[in-house]
Amino acid sequence: MKPITEMTPQELAEASAKALWNDDSASQRLGMVMDHLAPGEATLSMIVTPEMSNGHGTCHGGYIFMLADSAFAFACNGYNQRTVGQHAAITYLSPGRVGDRLIAACREVSLQGRSGVYDVCVTNQDGVQIAEFRGLSRTVKGTHLPVDG
Repeated sequence: MKPITEMTPQELAEASAKALWNDDSASQRLGMVMDHLAPGEATLSMIVTPEMSNGHGTCHGGYIFMLADSAFAFACNGYNQRTVGQHAAITYLSPGRVGDRLIAACREVSLQGRSGVYDVCVTNQDGVQIAEFRGLSRTVKGTHLPVDG
Protein backbone atom coordinates (compact mmCIF):
# COMPACT_ATOMS: atom_id res chain seq x y z
CA MET A 1 0.00 0.00 0.00
CA LYS A 2 1.14 3.51 -0.84
CA PRO A 3 2.11 5.75 2.11
CA ILE A 4 -0.84 7.88 3.22
CA THR A 5 1.01 11.11 2.46
CA GLU A 6 1.24 10.03 -1.20
CA MET A 7 -2.42 9.02 -1.58
CA THR A 8 -4.93 11.11 -3.45
CA PRO A 9 -8.13 11.94 -1.51
CA GLN A 10 -9.93 9.26 -3.57
CA GLU A 11 -7.28 6.62 -2.78
CA LEU A 12 -7.43 7.52 0.91
CA ALA A 13 -11.23 7.22 0.94
CA GLU A 14 -11.06 3.82 -0.81
CA ALA A 15 -8.33 2.48 1.52
CA SER A 16 -10.18 3.74 4.62
CA ALA A 17 -13.42 2.14 3.37
CA LYS A 18 -11.69 -1.16 2.70
CA ALA A 19 -10.28 -1.21 6.25
CA LEU A 20 -13.71 -0.36 7.70
CA TRP A 21 -15.50 -2.90 5.46
CA ASN A 22 -13.17 -5.72 6.55
CA ASP A 23 -14.55 -5.48 10.11
CA ASP A 24 -18.17 -4.65 9.20
CA SER A 25 -19.81 -8.05 9.49
CA ALA A 26 -23.30 -6.51 9.89
CA SER A 27 -23.28 -4.84 6.45
CA GLN A 28 -21.64 -7.85 4.84
CA ARG A 29 -24.12 -10.34 6.32
CA LEU A 30 -27.06 -8.37 4.93
CA GLY A 31 -25.51 -8.59 1.47
CA MET A 32 -24.80 -4.89 1.13
CA VAL A 33 -22.67 -3.84 -1.83
CA MET A 34 -20.52 -0.72 -2.03
CA ASP A 35 -21.45 0.85 -5.37
CA HIS A 36 -19.69 4.23 -5.12
CA LEU A 37 -17.15 5.77 -2.82
CA ALA A 38 -15.48 9.19 -2.76
CA PRO A 39 -14.37 11.60 -0.04
CA GLY A 40 -17.55 12.48 1.88
CA GLU A 41 -19.72 10.25 -0.31
CA ALA A 42 -20.83 6.63 -0.38
CA THR A 43 -23.52 4.64 -2.14
CA LEU A 44 -24.46 1.20 -0.84
CA SER A 45 -27.21 -1.12 -2.01
CA MET A 46 -28.91 -4.34 -0.93
CA ILE A 47 -31.66 -6.64 -2.09
CA VAL A 48 -34.69 -6.90 0.21
CA THR A 49 -35.10 -10.58 1.11
CA PRO A 50 -38.21 -12.27 2.55
CA GLU A 51 -36.44 -12.38 5.94
CA MET A 52 -36.41 -8.56 5.94
CA SER A 53 -40.20 -8.21 5.62
CA ASN A 54 -42.47 -7.07 8.43
CA GLY A 55 -46.09 -7.90 9.29
CA HIS A 56 -47.29 -5.63 6.46
CA GLY A 57 -45.29 -7.61 3.90
CA THR A 58 -42.94 -4.67 3.27
CA CYS A 59 -39.30 -4.11 4.19
CA HIS A 60 -38.92 -3.55 7.93
CA GLY A 61 -37.82 0.01 8.63
CA GLY A 62 -34.87 -1.20 10.68
CA TYR A 63 -33.26 -2.69 7.56
CA ILE A 64 -33.81 0.53 5.61
CA PHE A 65 -32.28 2.48 8.50
CA MET A 66 -29.33 0.09 8.63
CA LEU A 67 -28.61 0.48 4.91
CA ALA A 68 -28.73 4.28 5.23
CA ASP A 69 -26.59 4.17 8.38
CA SER A 70 -23.96 2.04 6.63
CA ALA A 71 -23.77 4.47 3.70
CA PHE A 72 -23.41 7.28 6.26
CA ALA A 73 -20.59 5.38 7.99
CA PHE A 74 -18.59 4.88 4.80
CA ALA A 75 -19.08 8.49 3.70
CA CYS A 76 -17.89 10.01 6.98
CA ASN A 77 -14.98 7.58 7.51
CA GLY A 78 -13.25 8.34 4.21
CA TYR A 79 -10.66 10.70 5.66
CA ASN A 80 -8.75 8.08 7.71
CA GLN A 81 -10.22 9.37 10.94
CA ARG A 82 -12.33 7.04 13.05
CA THR A 83 -15.76 8.63 12.94
CA VAL A 84 -18.97 7.52 14.63
CA GLY A 85 -22.60 8.47 14.36
CA GLN A 86 -23.64 10.93 17.04
CA HIS A 87 -27.28 11.26 16.00
CA ALA A 88 -29.46 10.06 13.14
CA ALA A 89 -33.06 10.47 12.04
CA ILE A 90 -35.02 8.91 9.21
CA THR A 91 -38.28 9.68 7.45
CA TYR A 92 -39.92 6.79 5.60
CA LEU A 93 -41.65 7.90 2.40
CA SER A 94 -42.59 4.73 0.50
CA PRO A 95 -42.41 1.04 1.34
CA GLY A 96 -39.60 -1.18 0.17
CA ARG A 97 -40.77 -4.55 -1.14
CA VAL A 98 -39.29 -8.03 -1.14
CA GLY A 99 -37.07 -8.29 -4.23
CA ASP A 100 -36.38 -4.53 -4.40
CA ARG A 101 -32.81 -3.34 -4.73
CA LEU A 102 -32.57 -0.47 -2.23
CA ILE A 103 -29.87 2.11 -2.91
CA ALA A 104 -28.61 4.47 -0.20
CA ALA A 105 -26.67 7.45 -1.58
CA CYS A 106 -24.94 9.55 1.08
CA ARG A 107 -23.35 12.96 0.67
CA GLU A 108 -21.55 15.21 3.08
CA VAL A 109 -23.43 18.44 3.78
CA SER A 110 -20.99 19.98 6.26
CA LEU A 111 -17.71 19.07 7.96
CA GLN A 112 -16.51 21.48 10.65
CA GLY A 113 -13.78 20.32 13.03
CA ARG A 114 -14.85 17.00 14.54
CA SER A 115 -18.52 17.30 13.54
CA GLY A 116 -20.17 16.43 10.25
CA VAL A 117 -23.65 16.45 8.73
CA TYR A 118 -24.60 13.85 6.12
CA ASP A 119 -27.76 13.25 4.09
CA VAL A 120 -28.75 9.87 2.71
CA CYS A 121 -31.43 9.35 0.08
CA VAL A 122 -32.72 5.78 -0.13
CA THR A 123 -34.41 4.79 -3.40
CA ASN A 124 -35.42 1.55 -5.04
CA GLN A 125 -34.26 0.24 -8.42
CA ASP A 126 -36.93 2.32 -10.17
CA GLY A 127 -35.85 5.58 -8.54
CA VAL A 128 -38.81 5.68 -6.13
CA GLN A 129 -37.74 7.49 -2.98
CA ILE A 130 -38.07 5.15 0.01
CA ALA A 131 -36.56 7.26 2.81
CA GLU A 132 -34.54 10.34 3.76
CA PHE A 133 -31.92 9.99 6.51
CA ARG A 134 -29.79 12.64 8.18
CA GLY A 135 -26.77 11.65 10.24
CA LEU A 136 -24.53 13.74 12.48
CA SER A 137 -21.00 12.43 12.89
CA ARG A 138 -18.20 12.92 15.39
CA THR A 139 -14.56 11.99 14.93
CA VAL A 140 -12.95 10.05 17.77
CA LYS A 141 -9.40 8.96 18.49
CA GLY A 142 -7.70 6.70 16.00
CA THR A 143 -7.27 6.08 12.30
CA HIS A 144 -8.20 3.26 9.95
CA LEU A 145 -4.78 3.14 8.33
CA PRO A 146 -1.37 3.58 9.95
CA VAL A 147 -0.22 7.19 9.82
CA ASP A 148 3.16 7.75 8.12
CA GLY A 149 6.26 8.60 10.07
